Formats: sequence, C-alpha cells, structure tokens
Amino acid sequence: MNGKWNLDVIYKGFDDPAWLQDFENLQNMLQDYCAFAEQVASADPKLALPENIKRQEEIQSLIMKMGTYAELRQSANTRDPEAGSQMGRLMAAYSTVAAPIAKVEKWISEIPELTELVANDPALKPYEFMLSNTVRDCKYLLSGRGEEIMARLKLSGGSAWSEMQSYLTSTVPVTYRGETTNLSTIRNLAYDPDPAVRKEAYEAEIAAYGRIADPIAFALNSIKLETISDCKLRGYASPLERTLSRSFMKKETLDAMLSAMDDYLPKFWQYLRAKAKALGYENGLPWYELFAPMGKSSRKFTAEEARDYLVNLYEGFDMELANMVAEAFDNEWIDFYPREGKVGGAFCAGVDAIGQSRILTNFDGSFSDVVTLAHELGHAFHNLCIRDHRPLNKDYSMPVAETASTFNECVVMASAIEKAADKEEKLALIESQLQDATQIICDIYSRYRFEAMVFENREEKFMDAETLCGFMEEAQRQSYGDGLDKDCQHPYMWVCKSHYYGPTFYNFPYAFGGLFARGLYAQYEKEGDSFIPKYKKLLYTTPIANAEDTALVAGIDLTDKAFWASALQMIADQIDLFCQLAEE
Repeated sequence: MNGKWNLDVIYKGFDDPAWLQDFENLQNMLQDYCAFAEQVASADPKLALPENIKRQEEIQSLIMKMGTYAELRQSANTRDPEAGSQMGRLMAAYSTVAAPIAKVEKWISEIPELTELVANDPALKPYEFMLSNTVRDCKYLLSGRGEEIMARLKLSGGSAWSEMQSYLTSTVPVTYRGETTNLSTIRNLAYDPDPAVRKEAYEAEIAAYGRIADPIAFALNSIKLETISDCKLRGYASPLERTLSRSFMKKETLDAMLSAMDDYLPKFWQYLRAKAKALGYENGLPWYELFAPMGKSSRKFTAEEARDYLVNLYEGFDMELANMVAEAFDNEWIDFYPREGKVGGAFCAGVDAIGQSRILTNFDGSFSDVVTLAHELGHAFHNLCIRDHRPLNKDYSMPVAETASTFNECVVMASAIEKAADKEEKLALIESQLQDATQIICDIYSRYRFEAMVFENREEKFMDAETLCGFMEEAQRQSYGDGLDKDCQHPYMWVCKSHYYGPTFYNFPYAFGGLFARGLYAQYEKEGDSFIPKYKKLLYTTPIANAEDTALVAGIDLTDKAFWASALQMIADQIDLFCQLAEE
C-alpha cells in the first residue's frame, strides 16, 4: 500500500498543461464576472440572477479544484516553494472579484420579488438557503472596493502569518535523546507505553516551542487584530458574533452547550484524578500523562491492517460507508506517515472535481491512529453525502463539520469495547475514549477561553509569548480544574494548534460535533438500521440549513440544555465505569 496520497488525478504538477489552462480559464472567468457585475444594477433579475448563479458555480468549482490541489501539495511539504507561490497567485486572482461579488450580493438583497423568483425558478430553488443568507448578511458587506481591498490585504496579512505558523511548527528541529526529529513525531510519543519516553518527549516538545514562540506570537497578535478590525468595519458586535453568524448557529445553542459542559466539568476532573492515582500521582495528572495508555491494548496496526479493520467494521453499519473506506485505502486517498516538512495532525479535504477526498495523517500504528483514520474518513463520508448538491451548496458550517467524523469514532469505539477480550483491554479502550472526550470538553473549553482572552486584550495591547503562555495556563486551570497538575501544564498550546491561525473560534465546533454525534449515536442504538437513512439525510442537509434546523431532521432541539446534558451523561457513565475498573 502506498504511504502517500495520489494528487496526479487532480493535476500532475504546476507545469501540467491542464493546470496552466485552468489558470487561464479562471482569469477569463473572473474578468468576465467583473464585467457582468458592472452591468447588473440595470439588468432584469429574472435573467441576471440565474446567470449570476451559473457564473459563480463555474468560478467556485474551478477555484476549489485548483486551491485544494495547491493546499494539499503545501501540507505534504511546507518547503514546497511552488505550492506557496501558486496559492498566492490563486488568492490574488480571486481577490479581484471580492468587490464585484459584494456588489452583486447587494443587488440581490434589494430584489423586491426575490422570494417569489427563487420559488418559481428550478435553477434558483436549490439556493434558497444561500440566497436568504445573502440578504441577511448584506449589511455586513463593505462598500465600494472595500471587499477587494480587504481580500488583497489578507494576502500579506492574516494568510501570510498563518503560513508562517505552519512553516515554523512543521520545520522546527526537536532534540530528543541526542537525535533531531520533528514536532509531529515527538507529539506522537505522548501515547508511548514508557512513562520515561512520554516525559522526555514532552520536555523536548516544550523546549522546541521556546525557539519559535516569539515570531508565532507576532503571527497570533496580527491575525487577531486583523479579525477585530474586520469585525468593526463590517458592523459585527464581536468576533464571536461573526463566527456564530457564519456558522449559521444561534447564541442560545452555544450557551446551552457551554452551560451543560460547565455542569459536567467536575466529572472529567474526577476521571483525571482517578487516572493520576492509578499512575502514581497525587496532585492531579501531569500534562505529559494525558495520553498515557492504560490497561493492555498495545496492539500495533499496519496501514493494511487498519484498512481491513475499518472496512469489516463499517460493513456491519452501512455498505456505502464501508465501500468508500475501502476505496480511500485502495486508491491512494491517504498520506499516512510523519516526515520532515509535513504538517502535523490530521485533516480531510474534499476534492469535488474528482468526486473523492484526500486525507492527511501522521500514522504510527497505534489504535488511536486507527481511530484518527476513522475520524477523517467520517469527513470523507460527509463529503460523499453532499456530493449531489449544486456547486455553491458544498460548504457546511463549522459546528456540524465534526458530526460524521465523531459519529465514525463512536461506531469504532462501541464495537471495540463490546468485543474486548478481558477487563484489561476494556479498561484500555474506555480510557482511550475518555482521553478523546476530555479533549473535546476540557481542552476545547480551554482553547475557547484562551481565544476569548486574546480578543479581550488584543485591541489595547500586544501580547508577547510570555503573556500568551500565562493566558493559556489560566484557561487550562479553569477547564481542567484539579484534575490537572497545576505545576505541569502546556503553556505553548497556542503555538502548535493551527486553529488559532485560521477561522475565528474554531474550537467550540469540536465540542459541538463530539456531543452532537454522541447524541445521534444514542438514537442509532435505540432505532437500529432504521436510523441510518435519517442520519444520511441529516448530513445531506448540513449545507442547506442552519445548525438548529439540521438537528431537527433527527428531532433534536439544540437550544435545549437537556440534549447536551444527555450526551455528556453518556461520557459520565463511562467515567464511572473507568473509575471502577481502575480501582480494581
């Protein structure tokens, strides 16, 4: 099995005639759209609105194909100068239509008969949700050439700072036991069965961040100030309001979820203290032991074994999912292993132009890595479920983005725990699942709190690396409580997590997705196979409805704290079982 993904089915390189032709075609499309936008004010909406949709569909399809290819190239090798250069060219070209698109959207918002027009035109009807949001969001558009100016400034502003953070964290040398390695490899050692390895790897990781913290502090300060300025210019009350608006999610939903999380945090602290006690610690769990394996489940998987495990498992759930998983492994959708220059973590990118996805992981064969593969393959399944949507309906919002991925994890873990050979293996599996649950509750809450602190302070002052480390430690104390050893935290989490350098508040969606998926999985356990069509319909609905209406497909009220509490109670029950097994 090839350890790297195949991108040649998209383009064979930046010198591929297909790439060169597509870039020329894109420039022509953008130029034509600018001319179209100049005339739209005097056009007949019945003719111009469908034409606008057609033009934007063509542009969106091509820019996504080219942009995804460049991003995948750069993620696999941040030292690839061509990828960064071509991505810059694409962004610069696309920025030319920012003002024209804003002009057209303003025109759309002022069409008096828009609702009737959309209802009666088959070409427009699929975009009912999108067009209604165009009207809603028009008040946030910048006038004149404001949109174009902001888009162009972002090239040398937020986007450039984000690329620097990615470059520094993927290339900084890490010294470990007399040898030089990278952050992806060293972070994987957090799961090593040897406590000495975990501790030394943590110390090596922390030391490495110190070498790059200052420039990344400048990146974070600059990105957040740019966000604050953008929100003020557009009329948003805060960056959080902008995030919720663009996430198509109500503040009442976020408040209900966070309130339920607050109620259950002490339960997670109980789990952390129980794990600390089992590992021989008295003052809470040191950071480097958060992912310490427990029980006896040290099985290692090859990529081929991971494939067979997941395909066989999902065949018992849904054949469409199982077939897609097999295709992902067999047709080189996945870039598996860590290497110098490759970004850390894992992600999935849909490539709609070829009807496939591409998945990046840093696989080292642990069961946790198999679960990570399942998670990213869930994103790929989500992409499959929305494939039949029109080109402008392929984006789902951040909160629902983690639904299919976490649901996939639930399927894997429920089966693994049920089939555990003995108490030791069951303990290992439950503890592994609680590790992940603690990440989406305690760690995500700390990231949310940290970002809120940064926004509260950035407008008035520059926050140096030491200040940011202090904020991070305070956020961790609030979220981990006495479950974490206050003398051994991770002050540099703001350095390594790319989420702070992209979409604003890309943290709470992980808690949302984790809890929403668990609630859905509980329904699956009650309803059995009859739930699966409903689940697929829910995933299909995600790009064309807000979060609350999407949940209603499964009969869920997201503004009701009781729903979130029911999902958290599932984890609380596992914590009770873990504490019992750990005590025994």
